[in-house]
Amino acid sequence: MTNGENALPEITVKAIILGILLSAVLAGANAYLGLFAGMTVSASIPAAVISMGVLRFFKNSNILENNIVQTAASAGESLAAGVIFTIPALVLMGYWTTFDYVEVAKISAIGGLIGVLFTIPLRRALIVQAKLLYPEGIATAEVLKAGDEAKSAATSDASAGIKIIGVSAVVGGVMKICQQGLSMWHAAVEGARTVGGAIFGIGTDLSPALVSVGYIVGRNISILVFGGGLISWAFAIPIYSAVYGYEGDPMEAAWNIWNTQIRYLGVGAMVVGGIWSLIKLMKPLVEGIKASLAALKETQAGALVDRKERDLPINYVFILLVAMLVPVFLLYYDVLESVPVAAMLSLVMMVFGFLFSAVASYMAGVVGSSNNPVSGVTIATILFTSLLLLSLLGEGSPAGAAGAILVGAVVCCAAAIGGDNMQDLKTGYIVGATPWKQQVMQVVGVLSASVVLGLVLDILHTAYVIGSPTLSAPQATLMKSVADGVFTGNLPWNMVMFGAVIGIAIILIDIRQEKRGADFRVHVLAVAVGIYLPIELSVPIFIGGMVAHLAKQAGADKTTEKKGLLLASGLITGEALLGIMVAVPIFVTANKNWWPTVGGFSWLGPVLFIGVIAWLYRSVTKR
Repeated sequence: MTNGENALPEITVKAIILGILLSAVLAGANAYLGLFAGMTVSASIPAAVISMGVLRFFKNSNILENNIVQTAASAGESLAAGVIFTIPALVLMGYWTTFDYVEVAKISAIGGLIGVLFTIPLRRALIVQAKLLYPEGIATAEVLKAGDEAKSAATSDASAGIKIIGVSAVVGGVMKICQQGLSMWHAAVEGARTVGGAIFGIGTDLSPALVSVGYIVGRNISILVFGGGLISWAFAIPIYSAVYGYEGDPMEAAWNIWNTQIRYLGVGAMVVGGIWSLIKLMKPLVEGIKASLAALKETQAGALVDRKERDLPINYVFILLVAMLVPVFLLYYDVLESVPVAAMLSLVMMVFGFLFSAVASYMAGVVGSSNNPVSGVTIATILFTSLLLLSLLGEGSPAGAAGAILVGAVVCCAAAIGGDNMQDLKTGYIVGATPWKQQVMQVVGVLSASVVLGLVLDILHTAYVIGSPTLSAPQATLMKSVADGVFTGNLPWNMVMFGAVIGIAIILIDIRQEKRGADFRVHVLAVAVGIYLPIELSVPIFIGGMVAHLAKQAGADKTTEKKGLLLASGLITGEALLGIMVAVPIFVTANKNWWPTVGGFSWLGPVLFIGVIAWLYRSVTKR
């Protein structure tokens, strides 16, 4: 065995087929989750477990083949985040009347491919040299290794893992059908009271998926998200209502104040967080490019490069990126009908796309893909682009806001893919995979997801109306508000500025925590996400994070923690997929009342919600 070569096949026909299928399914599930919850989670581990469970029925399947499958699958589910955080804004602002399948496929494919290409030069610097943690990448590698070691045993870890995912998916799916389809109970429990003219509101969504999101992201991030919610609901809304007054029902008034004013605090905090992340990353970014260019020179000089260090050649990467300028230009020209403006936006997109893909890649290494709020850098992109187009096109331009959203969409897709790809490459680095083969499968995963996401969005919009309380699409709503606000002059700049001040304060607190060597870091983007998420989403996420923490305190080990992770993944997948399935007959028949209403069970939702929380905790603590 020379030059790191081995006999284990990686890209096989069955791995490609399974990777394509899982990419499409998980992309659809994550699209629903993101539109509903405002957050997405990494699907690498459940994809790895499913892959091992399926491939064990074939002869000669191996760990590198399983790694290739999860690489494609996780690329698909990550692309969903980039799509649903931005593209629905085009419908919400009225630029599109419905989702254009071809346009969605083009935008997602272009953004995803650019994200793959941008991250290739960063692999050496961030994974090999910087040795960042990449928590999901390490965890996925451990799952793959455990499955490989156990495949000859009588009871496979993979089979047990699939059973856990299957059972929990059924539980999450049945609850979704009962709530969303049959309307057996309300989706949330909420209430508000006034004290001296100030409104204090609180509530929680009864979704197992949201608890599971909190469990996966862990205590620290869930506390920060909830803390952001408290900034909005325990401080900002009470102060605003006490100063300016309100009319009508306190809960309705609280929602109106939050929607029209307070959530823009999150915009300011996010813009500051995105800029700060970029400042922190300039040094590793430069080092990554230097390392890739050095590797290219070594290869051209005839140096023998180890199989496990072979990326797609950097010169080909640059050529492909230049070639991608053509479809990007055409995308923007279709909207703006101006060659100079479309050309300028193409360059702006490439600059922001590269910088923020790098930011997302680095952040994923520090806090994980599930905790990597790419919406922060996307809002910064949309705000900058909107101001740029405002200076060129003037106020009231119907195409200006849409153009800004399209730039943000491509950047968001690229950034979402960037963070996930680095997690996958970290997994591959640990298990001994070939980087360029993973990069090829990332492209396969991107293209597979691009094909289905437009259809998923159309189905969900027809059934639920994206932007409604049922499917609120928090990020897309905010992106639309920012772009529209700039061109109409209605953006509450005072709130954006207050949010920026809050963001700076959080950064200063985090710097102090870093100097103290504290375990609990205060990531500004996580707090900003909490500020603009509805409190009903932040509460169950917080509950899930505390379940994870209390389980560890109760003595949960690696085996039970893995079980909890798979159970949570199953709850998310089941609820998301059945959310889509509930929408299918409504989409096909165009009848929003297709599902019958079954009343008299309003008590059942809270009971089952508490039961799922208890089940998750017991599963992790039971030995």
